[in-house]
Amino acid sequence: MFLKNPPGSFLLLVMVFLSSCATTKKVPVPVVDTAVVVTAPVPVDSTRTDAFLEDLLKQYPQYFDSILQKRKDWNVQLIYTQIDKGANGIAALKNYYFNLNGARYFYPASTVKFPVSMLALQKLNELKIKGVDRNTTMITEQAFSGQTPVYNDPTTPDGKPTIAQYIKKILMVSDNDAFNRLYEFLGREYINEQLHKKGYGDVQVLHRLSIPLSREENMHTNPLKFLGPQNNIIYDQPMQYDTSQYVQRNDSIGRGYYKAGQLVNEPMDFSTKNRISLEDLHIILISLVFPNKVPGAQRFSLTKEDRDFLLKYMSQLPTESSFPPYSADTVNYWPAYCKFLLFGSEKGALPKNIRIFNKVGDAYGQLTDAAYIVDLDKKIEFFLSATIYCNKDGILNDDLYDYKTIGLPFMKHLGQVIYEHELKRKRKNIPDLSGLIFDYDTPNH
Repeated sequence: MFLKNPPGSFLLLVMVFLSSCATTKKVPVPVVDTAVVVTAPVPVDSTRTDAFLEDLLKQYPQYFDSILQKRKDWNVQLIYTQIDKGANGIAALKNYYFNLNGARYFYPASTVKFPVSMLALQKLNELKIKGVDRNTTMITEQAFSGQTPVYNDPTTPDGKPTIAQYIKKILMVSDNDAFNRLYEFLGREYINEQLHKKGYGDVQVLHRLSIPLSREENMHTNPLKFLGPQNNIIYDQPMQYDTSQYVQRNDSIGRGYYKAGQLVNEPMDFSTKNRISLEDLHIILISLVFPNKVPGAQRFSLTKEDRDFLLKYMSQLPTESSFPPYSADTVNYWPAYCKFLLFGSEKGALPKNIRIFNKVGDAYGQLTDAAYIVDLDKKIEFFLSATIYCNKDGILNDDLYDYKTIGLPFMKHLGQVIYEHELKRKRKNIPDLSGLIFDYDTPNH
């Protein structure tokens, strides 16, 4: 779908320039102000279910009867947040939970890309280097086993890789390589130290996605350079190495798994894989939409422009994107791609009045979506986060997951039921949603 070579001669110019530099100005990586050792508390085993949410699901046995009966086996966890605006526009939030349990591990898959995208913009703000921002050319190099370089990005108009373009790819289609490049820009220690410092202590982001690297290779992150308009180096970040110590976990999933074509009849070990609880994802999303509704320590250091950038591309559909050119490939990227709640596996056009600001994840049979859903015409807004394990046979790596028969229908029906409830729910004040109307990209096709 994408060009194999960069537009013009940008790649050649960059490689010649980098190889011919006699002197390089190096700017140190920001020094963290906490101890090197990063730890996360062991989650307390406690399940929260509100009668309101359980009773609401029981009203639709055709959709949720199996969910209610198998909530534990399928590790179903839900958070629904009602939003009521005061006359002054300030939001009041009320949370409802179903089977929420931070001690019950689920593989977060691509949902970890959301806080990492926010941290990438935060780090750019912290660097405070003139000329370095999300639109600055970022060249990724290699210095350790398993690392790969990036000198160009054929999905941008000028072929130059940038933080902004990586975030767009993540938020619209959940691109794995884009996440890996932000992981390398941030460094593993910064990611975890910052999230723990903000109070998201359950989080462990320990590895890149979709590439088989060793623990040591994931501890090392690539050196990289930011280039100015004349391809001059304005920020040089050396390779980083995470020496932090993390809490040893005992997370496992399933009753068996395939390894090298052989069935192993025991649960698959996830103790060294990424972890984030549904509640942390939900709160991080709230912190983006309504920063003042979370304690100051839990907020990310983002500007209003940063927040608007994230919200725009969280809600922009792939069919509305020119760069990357997802609109040219509607076979692989349909309107509701990465919009599980409310739309499930639907591939048709979506109502223009509904916008979903969300991040999904799916892997190893686990389906997750954390979303802020608005109807611009009917003036409703709510948060809804859900996860479900769609793997009836309990075997991992067999490519026989039940996304289409269990997970996606559940997500669609859950979103619809909550949406219909919101339509009926009385509000004292009509919310002003004008700040959520964005000028989306216009496809050139």
